[in-house]
Amino acid sequence: MWKAEGVGAVEVEGLTFSFGITPVLRGLDLVVERGSTLTIFGPNGAGKTTLLKVLAGLLVPTQGSVRIEGMDAMKTPTALRRLIGLISHQTYLYPQLTGRENLEFYGRMYRVADPRREARSMLEQMGLATVMDREVNTYSRGMQQRLSIARALLHRPRVLLLDEPFTGLDHQARGSLASLLGTVGDEERTVIMATHDIDEGLGLSDRVAVLVRGKLALETGAPPWERAAFLARYRETVAGDGGDASSGSGDGGGGSEGGGGSGDDRSGDGGSGDGGPAARGEVPPA
Repeated sequence: MWKAEGVGAVEVEGLTFSFGITPVLRGLDLVVERGSTLTIFGPNGAGKTTLLKVLAGLLVPTQGSVRIEGMDAMKTPTALRRLIGLISHQTYLYPQLTGRENLEFYGRMYRVADPRREARSMLEQMGLATVMDREVNTYSRGMQQRLSIARALLHRPRVLLLDEPFTGLDHQARGSLASLLGTVGDEERTVIMATHDIDEGLGLSDRVAVLVRGKLALETGAPPWERAAFLARYRETVAGDGGDASSGSGDGGGGSEGGGGSGDDRSGDGGSGDGGPAARGEVPPA
């Protein structure tokens, strides 16, 4: 386990989580330095989505401890949520409300000092000012994703969690999202992203990890990895840890964590029509 010098913004020790009798996270240890960006790769069912949900306070671990900015996640869940921004498969937006109304609602919920002003500022930053008074159900997938980013950043979280943020986006929208995400990190904000996208994952992070069967099988610096070299290392790591980097056999198979998850680590094959994960430069969703 890599342990940063100084205080870790995210500290996980002995983290275990199971869906019923099906183990998903198996004694996972992780320390992420404040202000850094960590990208987590791994096969379908490896536990990436579950890990992010535990960090976000949406799931309670079976065993182990989680500390965010020094706070015990189990003892202070409400205060913890004010420190975290989450972008996931779900946008957590209200489709019948406008973009502006969504952000103002979340601003009030997170006790932002001036929700209206902050909402407008975020809409402008995300290039949504001209559509802010349209209902979200009229937005394209890319526009909804940008609004979801605005929602996640509105309260200026110290920790930003990203779960497959590029899923379902066309080439242009993916490029725009990558540019936006490249501007969110700073010396105080810590970013943890789970993705199959090699190019974006390596390009946006300063550390990378590979999660296999609920444990970290690899953790290292991101640069100066080249895609081909990293893909070879990824395949070797997954195969060496009992996984299969090409057969589609994740933890329990089928691409979901346990029996009741949201469908972990979706590769985005169905719906984008752009040639599948390999054509998009993605880690094979083993």
